[in-house]
Amino acid sequence: MEEDIDFRIRFSSLCFITDHVGFRGAIKSSPSDFVVIEIDEQGQLVNKATDEPVYKISKVPPESNNFAKKAKLDLQNLSFEEGSNQEVDTLAGCSDDDQNHQSSSEKEDTIKDGASKDEEEKVDVISSLLDEKTNELLNQFACDTKEKWNSKTELIGPSPEFSLGRILDKNQRAILHSAIRQKFPFLITVGKNSEIVVKPNLEYEELCHLVSEEEAFGFFKYLDAKKENSKFTFKPDTNKDHRKAVHHFVNKKFGNLVETKSFPELNYNAGNPNVVITVRFREKAHKYRKRSLLECQERKVKHTAFTLRKENLEMFEAVGFLAIKLGVIPSDFSYAGLKDKKAITYQAMVVRKVTPERLKNIEKEIEKKRMNVFNIRSVEDSLRLGQLKGNHFDIVIRNLKNQTNDSTNLKKRILEAIENVKNKGFVNYYGPQRFGMGRKVHTDQIGLALLKSEMVKAVKLFLTPEDVDDPVNRAKKYFLQTEDAKGTLSLMPEFKVREKALLESLHRFGVTEEGCIQAWFSLPHSMRIFYVHAYSSKIWNEAVSYRLAAYGSRVVEGDLVCLDEDVDDECFPNGKVHLVTEEEESANSYAIHQVVLPVLGYNIQYPKNKVGQWYQEILNRDGLQTCRFKVPTLKLNVPGRYRQILKHPHNLSYQLMEEQNIDVKTEGSHIDEATLSLLISFDLDASCYATICLREIMKHDF
Repeated sequence: MEEDIDFRIRFSSLCFITDHVGFRGAIKSSPSDFVVIEIDEQGQLVNKATDEPVYKISKVPPESNNFAKKAKLDLQNLSFEEGSNQEVDTLAGCSDDDQNHQSSSEKEDTIKDGASKDEEEKVDVISSLLDEKTNELLNQFACDTKEKWNSKTELIGPSPEFSLGRILDKNQRAILHSAIRQKFPFLITVGKNSEIVVKPNLEYEELCHLVSEEEAFGFFKYLDAKKENSKFTFKPDTNKDHRKAVHHFVNKKFGNLVETKSFPELNYNAGNPNVVITVRFREKAHKYRKRSLLECQERKVKHTAFTLRKENLEMFEAVGFLAIKLGVIPSDFSYAGLKDKKAITYQAMVVRKVTPERLKNIEKEIEKKRMNVFNIRSVEDSLRLGQLKGNHFDIVIRNLKNQTNDSTNLKKRILEAIENVKNKGFVNYYGPQRFGMGRKVHTDQIGLALLKSEMVKAVKLFLTPEDVDDPVNRAKKYFLQTEDAKGTLSLMPEFKVREKALLESLHRFGVTEEGCIQAWFSLPHSMRIFYVHAYSSKIWNEAVSYRLAAYGSRVVEGDLVCLDEDVDDECFPNGKVHLVTEEEESANSYAIHQVVLPVLGYNIQYPKNKVGQWYQEILNRDGLQTCRFKVPTLKLNVPGRYRQILKHPHNLSYQLMEEQNIDVKTEGSHIDEATLSLLISFDLDASCYATICLREIMKHDF
């Protein structure tokens, strides 16, 4: 296949951060020479088969996100919302101490005995779901909260929060919500995009001003358990005004969920009657909850997770083929990231509207397309882009040679190169697969057209043929010549799912601005945004080259640095990004590995030096000086993000091997260094590219 000269020019202009000589070799000689295995958010390789039943409780180490933080707290409707929110609906029943309490002494004994037993169970559940450190920090947060309340210390500013990190399994999150709130009724738990955040229950504190802490403890445990036909009774009370205040509090805070009534205590003294307040769930609340749980059960069978193994197959083509076989559309599939074509890749996927049994039924059919599916199971949520820790790579580099005019021992060069990148890292460029391997049109050009709302141009770029005489390119050529969408459809091969979906829309709506908008909507949102991200990625690559050419490895005034040493992805907020001052430059306060550059979007800040000026010049060059990085007609919003300019490979290992398939070998001759192959394995963070890491090691553009 003829090389894409323009593409090589684009990537040969990228720079290096290390200074070793490097070596030459061939990668991706065959798909089996380049194996990519996704690493999920728990750090597990997704190619490992599991026999665990769905939703089995297992210890899940959450993200390292355990820090107290401040946030706005909406308490007024919190209990009502959580009562109807499946994520925080509890699965546990109401314990004995949550039933009708007849007397003060009986209630106190029951609370102590029941709470002791119940808390012991909750401790086991919590410890099974959280790692030891997070569990300790949770208990410390609970103790600190109680101490502040007991000391009557006034909280200044928003209420503190504690994050347990992200728990991906929704059923495990529900169990954890329940266990924490049953063990610590003075805390509340809130779900935020699979993350569980723990906060002080200010309503609990408010109720403690009206009743004893034991009563408040029991009431909130009862409220959270939501056991049908159960009731909770406060201690007998002779003070009518006080009872009125308790009624008012419960009905104001939880009136949509429960109702209260007063009854004379049994065996009361008629002269000085004791009256008890009894709380019970409203009938409609139970009916709603029953429906919600039923709906939740129904939803479980509509999302099926699996691991996809594919060989020498583009991911979008694989998804399109699976969609046809399962009778769904490509947008019903979700995944954490894109994978190479010329490789053997393993990645997690979720498909909607398909049962595990249905997916298993097509296993034999898809093997013909070099695909396999396994680890098939029911789940409740789709995946989202970026929902992974990284990728593991097993790569064979064949036909190793010295660089031209380099006579140093080849093995020494290889060892030197690997150790150099292992210690110093590599420039974190977006890899060539981000931009497509087309010779005439790259994905970033389509993304630029979309950002400029040039819909017809974007469609024509998408359907521009390569200089290859095959059915796909003949169909594309016919379309550009005639704009006959119907005729092109008949020429386009069935496996080109994206092209056929777009052409069907063009046939229906016409090759006009509005027709092309409708055509883009025939593709999944993840694919539409992919092209815009490709443009942003291209500009980022150019920006980091300019930054390193202008300032090298020095951290200078106006640079942007990431303040969080533990960050391992691009999703850190503006608050974690700091603008380097003149004083900090003089004091060498920061290192080059902390420097980040913005990936274009509407919610980023630019460096305040030459690099920031460069960004503005590029936007002007591309006609985006007024671009808000939103394309409302296609429902595309691009907030932007920050990306570290340097990254390091993790868990790197390698082995030199002698080639066995030598074509010419005279008797008595030995296999020299030119016949060596290198097997190298390493892990990279999400959104890092193995080809870019290898480029830094070998000092060679592929």
